[in-house]
Amino acid sequence: QWQLVESGGGLVQTGGSLNLSCTASRNIFNFNAMAWYRQVAGRAREEVALINGGRGVRYADSVKGRFTITRDNAKSMVHLQMTSLKPEDTAVYYCNRGYRPMDYWGQGTQVSVSS
Repeated sequence: QWQLVESGGGLVQTGGSLNLSCTASRNIFNFNAMAWYRQVAGRAREEVALINGGRGVRYADSVKGRFTITRDNAKSMVHLQMTSLKPEDTAVYYCNRGYRPMDYWGQGTQVSVSS
């Protein structure tokens, strides 16, 4: 059984904050890097933040210093803390494995930042 469920998105003003959560089935989560991705209509999906099994992290240049990715192994969850949000952060946010994402994607969670 594979499961990816994202939550926490919403509508905020420029400069606001949101905290996203992802619950993954254990067979996806264990011993795997996990990542947050985002997609804007008409554009390719892009990796935003990644955290590996040892909790090392990497971020897209566009979000570095503003977003923080964490993982809770006991709960098989990944979180994305987003601060200082900008209109260009508006997208549907998804979680999946890092490096080698599965072909299956969850429903995502919409983040909208108004100017």
